[in-house]
Amino acid sequence: MQVSSPLQKGKFRRRFKKERELWFWSSLSIVWWVFFFLIPLYGIVYAFFDYVPGRELTWDRFVGLKNFASFFQGKDAWTIIRNTLVIGGLNITVGFAAPIALALLFDELKGTKLKRVTQTVSYLPYFVSWVVVASILTTCLSSEGVVNQVLVSAGILEKPVLFLSEGKFFWGIITIANIWKNIGWNTILYMSAIAGIDQELYEAGAVDGLGRWGMVKHITLPSILPTIVLLFILGIGGILNIGYEQNLLIGQPTTREYWDIIDTYVYRYGIQMGRHSFAIAVGLMKSIIGLILVFTTNFIAKKTMDMSIF
Repeated sequence: MQVSSPLQKGKFRRRFKKERELWFWSSLSIVWWVFFFLIPLYGIVYAFFDYVPGRELTWDRFVGLKNFASFFQGKDAWTIIRNTLVIGGLNITVGFAAPIALALLFDELKGTKLKRVTQTVSYLPYFVSWVVVASILTTCLSSEGVVNQVLVSAGILEKPVLFLSEGKFFWGIITIANIWKNIGWNTILYMSAIAGIDQELYEAGAVDGLGRWGMVKHITLPSILPTIVLLFILGIGGILNIGYEQNLLIGQPTTREYWDIIDTYVYRYGIQMGRHSFAIAVGLMKSIIGLILVFTTNFIAKKTMDMSIF
């Protein structure tokens, strides 16, 4: 057993004193993580029991994988899985590429004031509640809304269409709403990565005769590729974490076949119907799938591009 020498202890004390602010804020983050993420993990054991709120959890209520099997045996299981994968897939493809494109456009703006104003405007929707966003969509997409008025006036539609009442439009509407709400906020990391690119590379590219598109293709995108890969891997892990607020607020009974996802399913069975063990089992299954997707994507990225997060 190795014992720390007085010299090593003194070195640690000096370093701790020098970095005390960093240690303080880090400790707050660790405490927050322990209370809100680590301790609640104990609750996953309820997925393997027939738990009734208010009663003691005993081994005679142990049901093993019954709650997991019940989900796949349900009549709505595959519809819910399909909706989750489709909406999550649209978010990780179209929704993932949009912030990159916007960050590249921001980088092309030469005026500092104009760039600041446009960036600030793009951030604002992120702080708008989904309740407000749902109200805006309901107003704009109603039969007398601005969208129908424009389309009818342009001759594209013969008569107004109830977009929110027809399921075939829901996936497109929710994807556009997600992009509009999050695109500005998601550009922050890409803008930071672009700002860190050595300007001498652009000067060398200009000497070699590269145009603006050539600089983006051969300098900007390759330089921020590690950031893109990192965020894509993390995004793949959250492909099933779509969120239930927007679907519940924008979705209607007539379009439930298209908006009912795992998160809304867990909310309905866990909160509204009181089947806590069943809801926890479905939520745990979703988390395990997300973890598997992260490891798989990380492995593929490491083998193909020699980039990974671990």
